[in-house]
Amino acid sequence: MKLSIYKTDGTNSGKKAELSDEIFKVEPNDTLIYEDIRSYLASKRQGTAKTKERNEVRGGGRKAYRQKGTGMARRGTMRSPLLKGGGIVHGPRPRDYGFKLPAKMKRVARKSALSYKASDKAVKVVEDFSYEEPKTKKMLELVKALDLEGKKVLLLTAEADRNIYRSSTNLKKVNVLTASQPSTYDIVNADVIVLQKSAVKVLEETMKPKTRGAEQ
Repeated sequence: MKLSIYKTDGTNSGKKAELSDEIFKVEPNDTLIYEDIRSYLASKRQGTAKTKERNEVRGGGRKAYRQKGTGMARRGTMRSPLLKGGGIVHGPRPRDYGFKLPAKMKRVARKSALSYKASDKAVKVVEDFSYEEPKTKKMLELVKALDLEGKKVLLLTAEADRNIYRSSTNLKKVNVLTASQPSTYDIVNADVIVLQKSAVKVLEETMKPKTRGAEQ
């Protein structure tokens, strides 16, 4: 598929960018999108919740009251889970909630998410640009020029650009990543994907399956 390349002032440059149909025009797999996002969010959980069990509760070192004559149950300790202030039965323990998906499944999930964005016409390509210094105002001008004000924007650059990244940090709805970084969650969470012209090739290379020779 071909998309028009826009200038930073929002005007059409008259040039076209070729986007691979193998990435932006595949049959989406909703199940893999769901599983990949679930994996991403699970890895973000702290997993630090903890309750005290019977052997960790303070007190209860002596017998609560005499064995007979009180008309109550024969309590051996006040740490019993049945009593107020006692230990918790089967409470949460610190754990890692994260789980991994095979690389092939993650790749299909990202392609599916990008294909959805492309079919919704939520992908734009802009000319390569950079800033001499971080300026939130310049990033805001770009968003307005592309008529994306008020939308969640994911800007993908070919390589890490500190000035572009820092120009976006004060804008809650603008997220800047290199084209090799976006997860399925990043793609789905954005309303519009904005690609720098040189980032298209980087993104396509990232989506290619790795061969054994390359891994070695």
